[in-house]
Amino acid sequence: MVQLSPDTRIDGSWEGCSGYHYNDSIIYGFSHTHLSGTGCSDYGDIAFMPYFSKTESFDDIKDNLLQAKFSHKNETATAGYYSVVLNNIPVKVELTATTRTGFQRYTFNEDGYGYVILNLKHRDELLEGKIEKVQQPKYEEGSMKYKGIRVSKAWAKRQELYYGFIINIQSSNEFIVKENNNDTKLILKYKVTKGQQILIKTGISTVEADAALNNLKVENPFWNFEQIKKQAQQSWEKELKKIEVQDAKQPNKTNKLIDQLTTFYTAMYHCMIHPSIMNDVDGRYKGRDGKIYKAEGFDYYTVFSLWDTHRALHPLLNIIDKKRSHDFVITFLKQFEQSGRLPMWELWNNETDCMIGFHSVSVILDAYRKQVITKAELQQLWPAVKAEAMSNRFGLGKFREKGYLSVEDESESVSKTAEYSYDMWCVSEIANELGLKQDEKYFKKYKDAWCELRNTETGFMQPRKNGNWLQPFNPFEVNNNYTEANAWQYSFYAPQTFRAFQSLLDSLFKVENKTQGRVQADITGMIGQYAHGNEPSHNYIYLLTNANRIKYLKYVYDNFYKNKTDGLIGNEDCGQMSAWYVMSAIGFYQTCPGYPIFYRGLPIFKKLMMHFENSETLIINKSFDIPNITKEFYTKFSDNIVDFHSYFSIPLFSNSLFKKNIITFHNDDKAVIKKPKYDEGVIAYNPYSTNEFPYFAKPLAPDITFKNAYEKGINGYGKIYDYKILEVKSRVSNEKKNFSPIYLIINDSLFEYSYDKIKIHKSTIVKAFSVYFSQDTSNLSTAHFYRRPHNYSIQLNCKYNKQYTADGDDGIIDGQYGDIDWKKGG
Repeated sequence: MVQLSPDTRIDGSWEGCSGYHYNDSIIYGFSHTHLSGTGCSDYGDIAFMPYFSKTESFDDIKDNLLQAKFSHKNETATAGYYSVVLNNIPVKVELTATTRTGFQRYTFNEDGYGYVILNLKHRDELLEGKIEKVQQPKYEEGSMKYKGIRVSKAWAKRQELYYGFIINIQSSNEFIVKENNNDTKLILKYKVTKGQQILIKTGISTVEADAALNNLKVENPFWNFEQIKKQAQQSWEKELKKIEVQDAKQPNKTNKLIDQLTTFYTAMYHCMIHPSIMNDVDGRYKGRDGKIYKAEGFDYYTVFSLWDTHRALHPLLNIIDKKRSHDFVITFLKQFEQSGRLPMWELWNNETDCMIGFHSVSVILDAYRKQVITKAELQQLWPAVKAEAMSNRFGLGKFREKGYLSVEDESESVSKTAEYSYDMWCVSEIANELGLKQDEKYFKKYKDAWCELRNTETGFMQPRKNGNWLQPFNPFEVNNNYTEANAWQYSFYAPQTFRAFQSLLDSLFKVENKTQGRVQADITGMIGQYAHGNEPSHNYIYLLTNANRIKYLKYVYDNFYKNKTDGLIGNEDCGQMSAWYVMSAIGFYQTCPGYPIFYRGLPIFKKLMMHFENSETLIINKSFDIPNITKEFYTKFSDNIVDFHSYFSIPLFSNSLFKKNIITFHNDDKAVIKKPKYDEGVIAYNPYSTNEFPYFAKPLAPDITFKNAYEKGINGYGKIYDYKILEVKSRVSNEKKNFSPIYLIINDSLFEYSYDKIKIHKSTIVKAFSVYFSQDTSNLSTAHFYRRPHNYSIQLNCKYNKQYTADGDDGIIDGQYGDIDWKKGG
């Protein structure tokens, strides 16, 4: 619950989302909550700052002095401990923590007057602040105790946090500064001598201030800073040892190995910051509905960055941290019971509605298939899973109606269609596990919805508008049809299909590495148009053929994960960026969360051991230093040699892989390939499915409106309409003989289409569909054509932002109304 750390950014900037940026040289305070590498700013609660003066005057304690300069050479940071010697204030600050409390130690290096300042008006907009002094009992005389509340607004619209803290000595002066009827600052003054220390213990809670003080009483009852520091470091050591790299025990480690070890364990550390615990030591927490609940038999969590973390972080934690992962999923259930929603991007009881998809269902499916939750618990979760899939949020209703999303329906329509396709597959798989055949059939039909947006002529997933492909199309352009990406970076996102299009996929890594259109800070770590610094690309390397996969994995290891302060190529996103590295460094990657097949990758270390909560250990060995990709690259799994040389890796299922086993990676010319033996009951898997992509018909309608053309007839009068010529094409190639002709519905009349073109001269709705001989029909493609009621023309004397297409220059006079969501472009 506590991430006690220094804040060097209080402006809410993109680069300062975590509160600290290495390029800075000023600290504005030491606050108790922080987010790990998000793209939006929040937290930074309960900020303390020391100050010092030679004189007794109090006049110079102002806002602009709630800061201190520092240098990295006087700074130490390890798991569970931070210290810094401030430059312009003779104070050494040391920080450590327990789960729900922070512990600070200020050592003054000169004689004079020391100050401790609590600033509630820090970073985020302060909605309410209260500082209250608590009367100490006689046995605690000599210390000072305070409690209160901080309610703030930033990414979370209303974040209510209660706090309580104790300082180990009495202050000679106490000042509470009120601003806007809030108690926003507490200033305590002490006469100090050189070497004197002031200790501050702070607890936080979502329930009430007394609960924060109780957290403090239970977790940190004494004034022994060194003991709490040691306890924190031991706690981290226990967690990080879940994956034990034996290379670390080499007596003469090379600099390269030291860098690899530091990078690996830093990544593991990042994987364990979020989600963050939210209930108090007595189990109480404030739920999504504002009511107080008690967690019985589990811990309640917050900070679910699921668009990011469902891809690798949760699949990793479902293997190495099953107890917490179980509690994450139970937290999902409780949040649904309290709010009617599963979390999307939940932050301190606030649904931020950030990013896209409803990826909680991915985490639930993956947790079940890795035996993190029971079938009974999955049954409990089903109403929440189904309700989420049947909601109408963010275009889901239109998605279910049409089978895909077009530009008119939703902004970021391509990305939403692709991710909803995957999420719907997850829902169908959960229904299958529960034996709900009707539900399985209903949701499974959406798993290939992304095909509706795949243009077979270009190979890309493209936005559709009015039944047609939106034109002009530029796969390098970052625009509002994709989420933090372009067509290159989303056209391979269909993890549930286990398909990739090799020629285009190879080009992804070889084309020019510059994007066009909107500048998107998240798109970093470029290899061609592969963007490792952002999540949509994360499984693409593993879809490559063996030689290319190894080549690009090595490139990413060497260039995008370094033992440097700027060694991470993208923002951390609550552990996802690092989880990709941890999984890959082990040697396996799960390209489809929820489906426990692991693609063979490139292990970094010669030997590591994964220690599981059931006391079993998986040993992974590597028999080579640098792989020779011209030789056989295979894996020995227990007594079987498994061939990973083909494009699709042979599946290694969780019920056989993550047990007492030894896996050895080999790279030589003496491979003896055998088929692996699997446990009974493994999930059926056929990567070479012969099923083609679903067919659909689409009317081609470049424009929605058409206008009249006036012309004198033979007798000097008359009107000739500028007819709209509509071409109708099918996705079916000419070679397909098992497909019926296209059918058109024109103004509610059904026609069997057999012409190249049709002409319309009045406002018309055209719908097209195809029928399999099995009588299965494709999704409807719909186009609207409006005859403009005038013959106006327009000349624009200024340029508009092309991110807002406005339907072209004529959009201002075409008689059509746009949507309140400007990102749709209409």
